[in-house]
Amino acid sequence: MIGFMTVTLHIPQARSLKDKRQVVKSLVDTVRRKFNVSVAEIEDMDLHQRATLGIACVSNDQAHAHRVLEAVREAIEGNAEAIVCEVAMEML
Repeated sequence: MIGFMTVTLHIPQARSLKDKRQVVKSLVDTVRRKFNVSVAEIEDMDLHQRATLGIACVSNDQAHAHRVLEAVREAIEGNAEAIVCEVAMEML
């Protein structure tokens, strides 16, 4: 079972792509380390206040994959530097 989630973020304090990269890198590193999932910025690379992350989790149990992705979503929503605009989740 593969769980996949996209999260679109608004980063209001980013005034440049460098500012955005610092926030995104910190968030990606934290999510990878804490939840052992794959994370990458997949869209909006040229926009300095918007980022879209793709997050994938592989498990032999759909419920477990869903719980992990929900925990990731909650952790991202708890980040003070980025505002979650949209979340889409699917199980494959």
